[in-house]
Amino acid sequence: MRKNPTYETYQGLTGAPVKAWTRGVAFDEKAQKQVQNVASLPFIHGWVAIMPDVHWGMGATIGSVIPTIEAIIPAAVGVDIGCGMMAVQTTLTASDLPDNLANVRDDIERAVPHGRSSGGRNGDCGAWGTIPNRVSRKWSTLSDRYEALIEAHPKLARANSVNHLGTLGTGNHFIEVCLDEGDRVWVMLHSGSRGIGNRIGTYFIEKAKNEMMRLNKRLPDINLSYLREGTEHFEHYVNAVDWAQDFARSNRVIMMDSVLASMHRSKALPGFQTTRLGVNCHHNYVKREHHFDKDVWVTRKGAVRAGLGELGIIPGSMGSRSYIVRGKGNPESFHSCSHGAGRVMSRTEAKKRFTVEDHERATEGVECRKDKNVIDETPGAYKDIDAVMAAQSELVDVVHTLRQVVCVKG
Repeated sequence: MRKNPTYETYQGLTGAPVKAWTRGVAFDEKAQKQVQNVASLPFIHGWVAIMPDVHWGMGATIGSVIPTIEAIIPAAVGVDIGCGMMAVQTTLTASDLPDNLANVRDDIERAVPHGRSSGGRNGDCGAWGTIPNRVSRKWSTLSDRYEALIEAHPKLARANSVNHLGTLGTGNHFIEVCLDEGDRVWVMLHSGSRGIGNRIGTYFIEKAKNEMMRLNKRLPDINLSYLREGTEHFEHYVNAVDWAQDFARSNRVIMMDSVLASMHRSKALPGFQTTRLGVNCHHNYVKREHHFDKDVWVTRKGAVRAGLGELGIIPGSMGSRSYIVRGKGNPESFHSCSHGAGRVMSRTEAKKRFTVEDHERATEGVECRKDKNVIDETPGAYKDIDAVMAAQSELVDVVHTLRQVVCVKG
């Protein structure tokens, strides 16, 4: 143990302790209570680690790292399975960009389906109508495992799958063009496993709840229902999650290819290449890892793996900085760091508190949507990214600091 740790330790009346890297950032009582509920479960390995972007979530707190022995909590993994970030550096520089970036943003919005319409049914603007060849080729590497999943669980067939591969989604998902500290242009994006991931997550959350009722298990929160290793549903869930995480990673790759292709076609930009520096990382997922002499399941709900030397991405908000980071492999955080700035208020509260004029001021200099439908994503709804980074200085080193100049929201 470190003599002067940079985390705070919490210990409830029962269960495992909580180690929270939250000095200088908000960690409200509602989220603290939720974390203590998780820590009270009998299969926690050591402690629960809390990242500085912590805020309340469904079942388990967003910004938490939950190591478990022979059990997984599906609601802690969540329904946006494999959600994460991808960023690539290009040979373009700030001087290569046009003064007006509206056309660059328009090109990206045409290249990648985003948002949601028609209730997600036929004609949805956020899904492919006709599947592009590049999407079909990637789907062919995923389809066999998907067919096996729906053979075992036919209800999983009732979800958008291939028509969501290579699409952005809604909410806090985004595509950005950024400049680093040396004015080098980057492309960065945030998305996950889309409709099919949501379907898988929802389906197995219900399976876990049914299992708890069958076993008459009493839990502090029904959303902490879990599946035990060695049971049929556990094995099926692990297979489904693994597939959804692969879908999510492929989803980001296809979108990145689409964005870069749109930039290559643009008459407003000179020819360019991408460099070898790129990152593609999950921040909502579960994985088998080895920590403190034991193989355990590590659920990162709104957290990024930050093993020694590993690159990760910590985005800010629409009007603040983002970071490419290198992990320090801190064992007490289970080799983890935050996945972003973290919300400081709910979407509903943000819509009540901020106006379109507030949002325009907060995103000045960024080519992005500036209307009432993105108020819930305005920078003021998020924590101060500088404070978040300061709180996790023992978890990561900053490699590059990015500022966005174009932001596409769903």
